[in-house]
Amino acid sequence: MKAPTARSLMSVILILLLLSSAPQSWATCGGGGGGGMGGMSSGGSLEQIYHVPWRLIKSDDPPVSAGLILYWVPTGAEELKKSSLLNSRALSLYASQCVTMGVLDPVTPMGQKLSAGEKLPVAVLATPDGTPIAKAENQNGYLKVDQVEKLVETEVKKRENAVKEQLDSAKSEAKSGDSKKAIEEYRAVLEQKCLFPNKAKDAAKALKKLGVTDVGQLFDAPIFDPAKSAQIDRTMLAGLKAENAGNYPEALRLYSSAHHMDPADPAPLRYLGEVYRHETGQWDLARATFDEILAMPADPLSRAVALHGLGKMTIHEGDFKKGLSLMEDSVQAYPLALAYRNLAVYWNSEGDAARTGDYVHKALALDPTDPYNLIFAAAYMAGNGQGEEALKIARENESLLPASYNLAAIYAQTGQREKALSLLKRHFFEYERYEAVRSKEMMEARVDAVFVSLKADPAFVALTSGADGKLDPNQSAFMHH
Repeated sequence: MKAPTARSLMSVILILLLLSSAPQSWATCGGGGGGGMGGMSSGGSLEQIYHVPWRLIKSDDPPVSAGLILYWVPTGAEELKKSSLLNSRALSLYASQCVTMGVLDPVTPMGQKLSAGEKLPVAVLATPDGTPIAKAENQNGYLKVDQVEKLVETEVKKRENAVKEQLDSAKSEAKSGDSKKAIEEYRAVLEQKCLFPNKAKDAAKALKKLGVTDVGQLFDAPIFDPAKSAQIDRTMLAGLKAENAGNYPEALRLYSSAHHMDPADPAPLRYLGEVYRHETGQWDLARATFDEILAMPADPLSRAVALHGLGKMTIHEGDFKKGLSLMEDSVQAYPLALAYRNLAVYWNSEGDAARTGDYVHKALALDPTDPYNLIFAAAYMAGNGQGEEALKIARENESLLPASYNLAAIYAQTGQREKALSLLKRHFFEYERYEAVRSKEMMEARVDAVFVSLKADPAFVALTSGADGKLDPNQSAFMHH
C-alpha cells in the first residue's frame, strides 16, 4: 500500500472541503482506544450528544422511497463545520422516523432545482420524488436550527392531523358496518407507522378488533415535548461529561436514566452500548444494547455505530467474515471514521494494500485535521517507507493518551523499541481502566502486524501476558485502530 503523504493529506483536505464529505466532519472517533462516547470520539471533549445524521446526496444514491427528505443547501465548507444544524435532538429523532437528512451541493441538478432564486443557505422539506413542500430561509446569512426544526415539525403535525382524520373516518365506517372500507382505511394509517408510530398503533388495535392480525411490529413514538426533551439532553450531556472524565459507572447511570425517560430514543442506547463495548468490556451487555438499536426505528448514525460495534466484537471472537460484513453494513448505513479505520485494519491484515489505502483515505476524508485520524494514517505510513513523516506526526501528538496504541505502532515500525514498549504500557495500564478490555487489547497487540518486530521480545511478551487468547495469530493480524 502507498501510505498517504503530507501532500496527499492536503489533497484529501481540499477534496473534503470542496466536494463531498465535509458534512460528516464531526463524525469522528479517535484512534488508539477506538470507541466510546456514542461512537463519536475517544478522547476529545465533546459538547453535543445529538449529532444530526446529515449526508451528502449524490446523483447515484439509491432513491428514497418513503417519508420525507430535509435538504440543506449550505454556503460552503465553513458553514458545514460550524452550523447549528449539526446538532439537534428533534432532527435526530425525525431521522429515525423516515425523515432523510440530506446535504445538497447547489451546483447539482437537484441543488439548482431546490435553491433556484434563493440566497444560500436554505433548507427545503420535500417529498421523496423531490417535490418541495416548504422551506426555511436564512436570516442575515445564517440558517438556524430552530427554524429548521419548526419547518419539519409543522409539516409532520399537518400530516398527523390528516392521519387522525383517516382514523376517524375508518372508525365511522366500522360503526356503520362497512368493515371492508374500515380495514382499508386503517391499513392506510398502518402503512405510515414510520412517521406516525402512535397513530399506527391505534390503527393496529382497531384492526385486531375487526379480526385482522397481520399488523407487524409496532413501536412507540419518541418524546418531542420541549421540557422533557431538554431534561433528556441535559442528562445525556452529564453522562458524556462523566464518560470523558473516565467515570464510567456514573456515565452508565446517567445514560440509563435518559434511556428510561424515552425508550424510543436510540441515542442513549448508542452511548450505553459504546461504554459497554469499549470502556468496560461488558460485551454481553454491549451486544444486547446494539441488538436493541437494530430492532427499533433508529437514525442512520445509531444504526451505524451498533453495526460497527457488533462487527468489531464478532471479529475479535474469530468470525472474521461475519464481522467484516457487519462493518461494511455500518458504513452503508452511515459513514463513520471509526468503521472506515477498522475496515482498513481488516484489509491490511489480509494483505490487500489497495483496499487498505482506500479506507485509510475515507477515514481521513471524514475529518482530515483530527489528530486521531492522522495518527492512524501515520501508523500505515510508518510501515510503508515513510517513517520520518510518520514520526513527525507521532511526536506532535505524543501527549494524546487515547492514541497511545497507534503511537506505539509508529515507533515499533521505525525501530524504536523502548519508545514503543513505553507507549504500549501507557495504553494498557493508564488509558484502559478495566481488565476485560485490557485483555482484549493485549491479544490484538500480539496478532498485530505493526508489532511484528516485537513478537519474540521478552519484554513485549511479558507486557501482553494478560491477552485473552481469542484471536488466532495464524488467522489474522487484525490491527488495533
